Amino acid sequence: MKLGLMLGYSGAELRIPLEDVKLAEQLGYDSVWTAEAYGSDAITPLAYIAAHTDRIRLGTAVLQLAGRTPANAAMAMATLDQLAGGNRVICGIGVSGPQIVEGWYGQPWGKPYYRIKDYVTIMKKIWAREEPVTHDGREISLPFTGDGSLGIGKPLKSILHMNPNIPIFLGTGMESTVRMTAEIADGWLPLGFVPETAGIYSDWIDQGLKKGNKNPEQFEKQAGTQVKVTDDVKGALDKLKPGIALYVGGMGHKSINFHKEMMVRRGFGEAADRIQELYLAKRKEEAIAAVPDEFVDSGALVGPVDRIAKRFKAWEESGLTGLTISGDTNAIRTMAEIARLNFPRN
Repeated sequence: MKLGLMLGYSGAELRIPLEDVKLAEQLGYDSVWTAEAYGSDAITPLAYIAAHTDRIRLGTAVLQLAGRTPANAAMAMATLDQLAGGNRVICGIGVSGPQIVEGWYGQPWGKPYYRIKDYVTIMKKIWAREEPVTHDGREISLPFTGDGSLGIGKPLKSILHMNPNIPIFLGTGMESTVRMTAEIADGWLPLGFVPETAGIYSDWIDQGLKKGNKNPEQFEKQAGTQVKVTDDVKGALDKLKPGIALYVGGMGHKSINFHKEMMVRRGFGEAADRIQELYLAKRKEEAIAAVPDEFVDSGALVGPVDRIAKRFKAWEESGLTGLTISGDTNAIRTMAEIARLNFPRN
């Protein structure tokens, strides 16, 4: 299994742990990933990292689809790819949620399934440079001919000769979008994946690959987990609970919250309802306390090295091709050693 390093998005200040990234590259990590919410963007930090590294792949997990037109996203990722020397970039895309899409970007939520499909199709046409780009989509069309159009939009072909094979990974978690991911994308960034849920997705993935007439061996599946090396398992789990409470309880509308739906799908429906109820009532400490230890532990690698190594086996047997970790320098070193023990490197 390939290892990745998650940097996420900024807090109040943007600080890129460049030494950790360099260490990960040195230890044989395959990829480093950035994210965006409504602060720092995901692409710019990767350009900085590209200038200070040689090999490690540069992924976005994820670009928020509403933040850029597909043409702009294609241009930005192709530019990054060339700055990085070529064949290092992974374009991870996700829809975010309606609160951010409409509240931050001022874009309609629309129909995410068709919007994703149009978006990916347009990006691949732009990178291919086979002809001036046109697309008659359900949600996005080029040239634009909707309300306010002058009717003189011109199909164009990129001036920059782009890498036509930049892989697109989609961050999805629902049946229809997971199936579509396998059909049209090169990889999958599963929302809330844990080894115990692998079976839920396998049929959806197989159906999508078959519909897209794709080789299963060439489809990447890159999940993510938190890693904390410590003798205090309970204390480490407690430190992860505020982030879970935020996403399950407050990162989304009461009626549309993909993180809450993921928690329900993993069998913690009662806890998910309670966390959201408390969080929306501004009782955040109680919401944090309502996050079950079992839920946190099933999605993280926490504890002494032996415990982490033992639990890692479930991840490597789950059908994933890669695992992106969030953790400190000790976690980066520990996971490299554990992965090396299981997968000797030549």
